[in-house]
Amino acid sequence: MTAAWTFPEFSPVGVDLAGAEAVARYDRNQGTDAERDNALLDRLGVGPGTRFVDLACGTGSLVVEAARRGADAHGVDVAEEMLAYTRRRAADAGVAVSLHHAGFLSYEHAGPTADVVTTRSALHQLPDFWKQAALLKIAGYLRPGGLLYVWDLMFSFPPAEYAEQVQRMIDELGRPEGAGFTMADFEAHVREEFSTYTWIIEGLIERAGFAIEGSAFPRTTHGEFVCRRR
Repeated sequence: MTAAWTFPEFSPVGVDLAGAEAVARYDRNQGTDAERDNALLDRLGVGPGTRFVDLACGTGSLVVEAARRGADAHGVDVAEEMLAYTRRRAADAGVAVSLHHAGFLSYEHAGPTADVVTTRSALHQLPDFWKQAALLKIAGYLRPGGLLYVWDLMFSFPPAEYAEQVQRMIDELGRPEGAGFTMADFEAHVREEFSTYTWIIEGLIERAGFAIEGSAFPRTTHGEFVCRRR
């Protein structure tokens, strides 16, 4: 039984993606790119037999590409419409993907421990306290030596510059409706979701039992970590 004080991860945070139209819009805005997905899978060494878990898999582009490579691929998401979209994508690709209606905190991994766990543009859905809980849970089903990949909207700018840096992100990345995520989408993200500073995420990752092997911050508002389970 879930404790009454547990974070309600099935309740929408920010943009509600419960409807089919909203999910299709999300997929368009994300700009699905099989070449980019495969470049990441190459970096993480995903191939035949890799036990692969994509947390908050969204519309399934990465987990389906992992399955194409012969991985034992698992996609996890709190939105049933996202899982339905992923199911159709996998069927169109002719591959098998195990799908789980769950989130960072509620996913229960069955079978052998995972070799690779990924999460992209999703950890910000949890407040920092619950980010730590999620990372500890991941460490529990990722084998020692296994890899965790995190990409998200995260802040590497000096805290005193927060106002100008956030406004710059909104001005530079916001797109017209139908051409990508809008200025209103980014405003809602900052106002309602839980993106945080990279130095906070670093500490959470390390305290969960991971060694950070690589990081990159192509913008002061976005970044990635590649981490190995100790």
